[in-house]
Amino acid sequence: MRVLATSSVGFFHRKPQIANPLVFLVIAVLQWISLPNAQAQSPGLSLWTRSEGEDWPRMLGVHYDSKSSETGILTQWPKEGLKVVWTQKTGTGYGNGVAALGRWFQFDRFGNSERLSCYEAQTGKFLWKWESSVSYQDAYGYNDGPRCSPLVDGRSVYVYGVAGKLACIDIQTGKESWQKNINSEYGVVPNFFGVGASPLVYNDLLIVMVGGSPKRSFFAGSPTINDMPNAKPDGTGMIAFDKRTGKEVYRVGNYLASYSAPILARIDGVDYCLSLMREGLLIFQAKDGKGEKFFPFRAAMLESVNAASPVVIGNKIFISEAYEIGSALLEFKDGELKALWRDTDGRQNQLMRTHWNTPLLHENKLYASSGRNPLDTDIRCIELSGEQEPKLVWSKRNRDRGTGLIVDSHWLWLGEFGKLHLMKLGAQDHEVLAQMDLQLTTPADSKEPLLNPPSWAPPVLSHGLLYVRGADRVICLELIPETK
Repeated sequence: MRVLATSSVGFFHRKPQIANPLVFLVIAVLQWISLPNAQAQSPGLSLWTRSEGEDWPRMLGVHYDSKSSETGILTQWPKEGLKVVWTQKTGTGYGNGVAALGRWFQFDRFGNSERLSCYEAQTGKFLWKWESSVSYQDAYGYNDGPRCSPLVDGRSVYVYGVAGKLACIDIQTGKESWQKNINSEYGVVPNFFGVGASPLVYNDLLIVMVGGSPKRSFFAGSPTINDMPNAKPDGTGMIAFDKRTGKEVYRVGNYLASYSAPILARIDGVDYCLSLMREGLLIFQAKDGKGEKFFPFRAAMLESVNAASPVVIGNKIFISEAYEIGSALLEFKDGELKALWRDTDGRQNQLMRTHWNTPLLHENKLYASSGRNPLDTDIRCIELSGEQEPKLVWSKRNRDRGTGLIVDSHWLWLGEFGKLHLMKLGAQDHEVLAQMDLQLTTPADSKEPLLNPPSWAPPVLSHGLLYVRGADRVICLELIPETK
């Protein structure tokens, strides 16, 4: 599994053979209902009393696409905004929490410990906490907390810390089942901002982006961020562990780690894991790591990162970054990866440049925040249709990078400065239906803003409740009124 067949990139601007919009919709629905549900159900453990809705147990939601099947959202918001259900202070960190079985799991750092806190999802009532010591300082001045989201599967919740500690915890008691120091065990040379790619579960496997290096082969002692320019991979790009014991099952990919959360997708009847590694896109069979293919995709500058997750439409794969090369549309057919289209050179002419937000797919359109820094950032919609190259539908300069989710035929978008917008999907222009500035909203019983920036974690929706994280607080808002 270490000898890779790389794909050709010599035809950057050929016309892609892309299905028409109706085919896009049918393919997306079939993928949505056929992908194996990696979240094992645990009857009797749920604390939900809101009967309508679904869990959001991991990064990007149930189907790795930031889409919710819930309906009945408020499309006309009161002047004061959505109802605030509860708030809780957080530690340092950038990852979003997750909602499952009536519980909200928040992973942060407090002092010299990383802490997983468990709350009642509907009330914010504290239930338990798990802690583990951590030693990490960000070399670029960002905060020192975890970047990854928790992952709930059955009665277990998994966390992956900023310094590489991977742990399995019981959701009911907070008791640790097992823990591994991934960075130490696999010789991971520290990345720019620590560990930042949330793991996933497939059947009995916990699949984790590791990106280890040969131990002490090119540096003396424990590796530091100063060794990163010389880091070499050793075949541990992605590792599948037994989710019950933490024992390694297989490893695949001679690549280093990125900040892009891997996803699962069923393509031509086979379940694949897609991982946008530091050097490019790696795809392999989730069950055993076999059939790996690779597509090189990284900006030339050392300081560049891949952080947005791949988007899958049938056997087409859309990937994007914000530093130099923009986006690409690939085809995975008969076990081979090839480029159908790539962005042009020059950032001003590129169609899409997503930094750390994953584009949202609705029918044959992609919606995203495009730009590396706030000053060059747009909210943007592009179309993938027929045999035409992807084209821009609309773009709105807003100087506010953001993330979002799709629910009830609407796009809910959260800017990094705390602006929450509800927008109409399918429109031929940027159309805001409702908005709430969380930074300018002050609760009646407090003099502090409801949310302090940055809001880099994507919002979460579960059982009608919307969860948003800022610099030091997570807030729960009611987006779908509870039916009595």
